[in-house]
Amino acid sequence: MQKRKLGGQGLEVSALGLGCMGMSYAYGPANESESLRVLDHALELGVNFFDTAEVYGPYKNEELLGRWLRGKSRDQIIIATKFGFTWGDDGRPNGLNSKPEHIKASVDASLKRLGTDYIDLYYQHRLDPEVPIEDTVAAMAELVNAGKVRYLGLSEVGTGTIRRAHAIHPITALQSEYSLWDRNVEEKILPMLRQCNIGFVPFSPIGRGFLTGKIENTNALSQTDFRQILPRFQDENIKHNLKLVEVLKEIATANRITPVQVALAWLLKQGNDIVPIPGTKHRHYLEENIQSVNVTLPTSAWDMLEKFLATFEFQGVRYPESVLKMVDRSE
Repeated sequence: MQKRKLGGQGLEVSALGLGCMGMSYAYGPANESESLRVLDHALELGVNFFDTAEVYGPYKNEELLGRWLRGKSRDQIIIATKFGFTWGDDGRPNGLNSKPEHIKASVDASLKRLGTDYIDLYYQHRLDPEVPIEDTVAAMAELVNAGKVRYLGLSEVGTGTIRRAHAIHPITALQSEYSLWDRNVEEKILPMLRQCNIGFVPFSPIGRGFLTGKIENTNALSQTDFRQILPRFQDENIKHNLKLVEVLKEIATANRITPVQVALAWLLKQGNDIVPIPGTKHRHYLEENIQSVNVTLPTSAWDMLEKFLATFEFQGVRYPESVLKMVDRSE
């Protein structure tokens, strides 16, 4: 698979990464045996960029990757993980903590779960409003100096926070949601990242599965599936939002590909500094995603999509309020 550079510090990864969250968290029952086969197959197909976080489980996803990494050539695999949450007695996230001492404890715990002595890309998962970003990044930079982390990243933060962080230590990548499903980063965040030579890693690049065209309501989803509480998947909202899927299906049929491949090809087309990380628990969906890297569509297809997007507005915000309040958009 072709490679792309993230940021200006030398990190090079496969043009498409693999988001591993769903293998352990958020999207229904897990199947470890199949997940391990998906990870192996991804590596066989040229994917070398794998994304996890301590909160996925919590801890279970890092532990899964740790088991998978045993016996692998570590220098051929790029592991990204994240810190920043605290948990209640029920095992659910109950707050944010980016204090320097917490970061140091978090990285050591992640290293142990992953069974490795360094993390390639270490993100602050969500901005802690109680800790100045300068203090957080200074503590993260100490991890680089100690050899525990190679590159630093941020997630779901605004331009002001990014600039302040980047002034303390070079930030290699920002991770935020971006897809045909949500384009909020286009106006201010992407231009600023390019000005600072910071790479961009979109999560949920197929709209949490919505852009597959296979989810018309939440009835078929597990009751524990995170999408059950997302406003865009609810009732009248999803009926309206499916209008975009119909356009993707039309383009896909005309070009003998799938709606997912249209959506991922569109995202890859937005810049060589963008590395999407679609997640999957199944090998055949993995193969479908990876094939999008080689998709080329006629100008007429892209024009048709852009014409639709120019007047279309999604119904429903992307997160419930309790989750949305943790997204920083400071300028």
